[in-house]
Amino acid sequence: MKINTALILCAGFGKRLNPITLKNPKPLLKIKDLTLLDHCINLIKFIGIKKILINSFYLKEQIKEFVQIHHFNSEIRVIEDGEHILNTGGGILNLINKCEDENFLIFNPDTIWNKGYVLEIKHMIDLYFKKRLKNILLLAKKDLSFDKNLNGDFGLKNNLIIQNDKDYIYTGCQILNRSIFSNKKIDNFPINEIWFNLIKDKQLNGFESKIKFYHITNLEIFKKLKDL
Repeated sequence: MKINTALILCAGFGKRLNPITLKNPKPLLKIKDLTLLDHCINLIKFIGIKKILINSFYLKEQIKEFVQIHHFNSEIRVIEDGEHILNTGGGILNLINKCEDENFLIFNPDTIWNKGYVLEIKHMIDLYFKKRLKNILLLAKKDLSFDKNLNGDFGLKNNLIIQNDKDYIYTGCQILNRSIFSNKKIDNFPINEIWFNLIKDKQLNGFESKIKFYHITNLEIFKKLKDL
């Protein structure tokens, strides 16, 4: 089995990067001459997935134009959240309702994705199908984060996500099966609302990344990463 469709979440306001995001959506900010969205799409192509759905809301015309003028050799559709922003959970649900697939590889472009993640994510996909999972999150230990002020999100034990400690950070990559949204409607809600319910039932899974974690947290971190 394999995953045929990747989702990229590009609807947010990027307020922590004001003023540069007042006129430019965060996914179109550049690191090493490529936009964050370029880095993300390139990784998805390296993994071998050609179908990509991108959600948009804030400065949506720029996201749409960017995809139209670039030739990524992928099947990419930009899908608007609608009249109101849907947050991460609602945005994902809106995207998967536009597709008939069961399983989705999902990215936040806030992370600077690179080719080094290919094998890790492929191994995560293999585990997902081998264990017949419905979800799995790519996590990194806090000491791998470039931004040393980032707090941890979860604990991880035998690929099961726990809340007993906060040693791991969510990297912005996950695999979800559409069934975890069975009781949800398209509305404004964060994906961690679903995560925490799964944790309570001991059903949220994790996969550890060993790669240095570069994440565009705020304006200060963005400026530092541009100077690397």
